[in-house]
Amino acid sequence: MLSLNKIQPGLNGLAVLDRDVRAPDAGEMLVKVHAAGVCGTDMQLYGGAGAFAQRLKFPTVLGHEMCGTVVETGAGVVHVKVGDLVSLESHIPCWTCRACRTGRAHVCPHTRYPGIDIDGTFAEYVTVPAAIAWVNPPDVSREKAALLEPLGIAVHATLEGGGVSGRAVAVNGCGPIGLMNVAVARYFGAHTVIAVDPNPKRREAALRMGADRAIDPAAESAATAVRDMTRREGADVVIEYTGHPDGVHNCFAMVGMLGEVRWCATPGRSMEFDFGAWRKSRPTIRNIHGRRLWETWEAAAPLVYGNRIDLDPVISHRIPLAEAPRAFELILAGQAVKPLILC
Repeated sequence: MLSLNKIQPGLNGLAVLDRDVRAPDAGEMLVKVHAAGVCGTDMQLYGGAGAFAQRLKFPTVLGHEMCGTVVETGAGVVHVKVGDLVSLESHIPCWTCRACRTGRAHVCPHTRYPGIDIDGTFAEYVTVPAAIAWVNPPDVSREKAALLEPLGIAVHATLEGGGVSGRAVAVNGCGPIGLMNVAVARYFGAHTVIAVDPNPKRREAALRMGADRAIDPAAESAATAVRDMTRREGADVVIEYTGHPDGVHNCFAMVGMLGEVRWCATPGRSMEFDFGAWRKSRPTIRNIHGRRLWETWEAAAPLVYGNRIDLDPVISHRIPLAEAPRAFELILAGQAVKPLILC
């Protein structure tokens, strides 16, 4: 099978290779991949930055967002069957630790990931534990089903801490998940949704996704603009996706007194921040990681199945697997929002 592999550390190091298809062991399934999305974690691996990049062995097939059809199952698999159209939860928990046993498998300290710890989804076929399969209706768009995993992060961030109904929300950083979060916050009742991103393509997409305003933080003060739109109060909820020191400073400057920062970013490096400067405003900081299994999926999937939110503005490119490195180059150049690799 064709597959996109990280073959060496550092920047780039990608190669399309012909790899063997691995038959599923007990508890596993073999899936024919139809579409797979490139995300921020993949870009960190591409750049050789961050903790996940240090875990890679070479070669490793990258990718974890996908939709595909089950073609074979191993012994003991009962909840999926051959022919099912599935998406994947990208966390592979241990299922036995304290977090897993108390309903918090999404923060299992022993979590493994496709595309990092095992071969991932930028391939014609992928073999993964059947326990991470989400079964879709057979008639759902395969491209939209490939976006359910990242959509789940936006839904998790939106519903955490009492949700966003009747609140002013600022989405700081409009990559694919930030853009989804604009639409999700609007759907779940935010009275004002403000998008912040320096990239004009992303700001345009944010307006299409339902933002009331899209702010360029390089051209004006995001904090001033947000306060102008919120009667000088600041945002009730700021959802942080940038992971950049400048973006983080903007994030805390935009949040109002007793507001909430919902942290979804995965910074590629450490940063300094003076939290003492914000003690007076007393924001709550919530660390959002992945999706709650399977509570978030139950909330997120109907948004796609019922066409309650429009994900079309998120998909910027469709690239054949044989040309998959081009997807990373487009993102790095700021020319793509969410490329899908078609397998």
